[in-house]
Amino acid sequence: MANVLWLQGGACSGNTMSFLCAEEPTAVDLVTDFGINVLWHPSLGFELGEQAKQICMDCATGKTPLDIFVFEGTVIQAPNGTGRYNLFAGRPMMDWVRELAAQAQIVVALGDCACWGGIPATAPNPSDSIGLQYLKRENGGFLGANFRSKMGLPVVNIPGCPAHPDWVVQILVAIATGRAGDLALDELGRPQTFFKSFTQTGCTRVQFFEYKQSSVEFGQGTRTGCLFYELGCRGPVTRSSCNRILWNRQSSKTRAGMPCIGCTEPEFPHFDLMPGTVFKTQKISGSVPKEVPYGTDHVTYMAHSAAARVAAPQWTKEDLFVV
Repeated sequence: MANVLWLQGGACSGNTMSFLCAEEPTAVDLVTDFGINVLWHPSLGFELGEQAKQICMDCATGKTPLDIFVFEGTVIQAPNGTGRYNLFAGRPMMDWVRELAAQAQIVVALGDCACWGGIPATAPNPSDSIGLQYLKRENGGFLGANFRSKMGLPVVNIPGCPAHPDWVVQILVAIATGRAGDLALDELGRPQTFFKSFTQTGCTRVQFFEYKQSSVEFGQGTRTGCLFYELGCRGPVTRSSCNRILWNRQSSKTRAGMPCIGCTEPEFPHFDLMPGTVFKTQKISGSVPKEVPYGTDHVTYMAHSAAARVAAPQWTKEDLFVV
């Protein structure tokens, strides 16, 4: 039996809603089949007021063993470092986070906000929001760069806006069944099983990417062309398994013709949502993408692109769907 306490800071509850859509296993399966004991969850717990406070206090003092501490949303430090913009059970949430993280065997940051600060940490950041162990790509965050849980692990980051439900439940199962030591984390604390490949892996538009054939307007993305060159798709530069483990076992953003917005990377929202940066590929001199796929440089990329366009067969320029 693994005790799980789940709290929310500066959050929209989107990761909770995503979690409840999990299918393999379901949220119910976690309890009935995998021995997870949910001590309390702000949306699912029956306890209110003093009862909920006592559950958290027992975990914070070590009276109740805390195996997994899941935190969703940012740690809010405003105003003036007091954290009083976000009170929970009569205390700043950041005080609860500090004490609970110190008692937990494993600490899980769920969603972009908990991992890196996400949208709330975008300048000017009036709530002084920060992630558990990162602020964007800078290691440190609220708990500090040297933080390690009682099991000796850094914060396990499961990013996304929201995170895919299967990423959440499968990591929780691995931890609850004693396989936390087998988790291979990347340099940002993300489980490599979900965040080693790129969003582009498995994308049904990848053949158009290879031949550098672009969609130029929305609606074409499900029929012809790649979304990377004009419509700001970040699939080739974002690490996630969205096209390997489909959402609702059905689809993904790119399969539905929607550009990947790169929500599993620390820089999300990219370019701080400046006008002209959303759904629009940022370019140098109007033709060269500012960001090119990992493992290449701009000169090599442009040479490859030129050759690919010359070699592109006619079918890559046609509508794939015939009525």
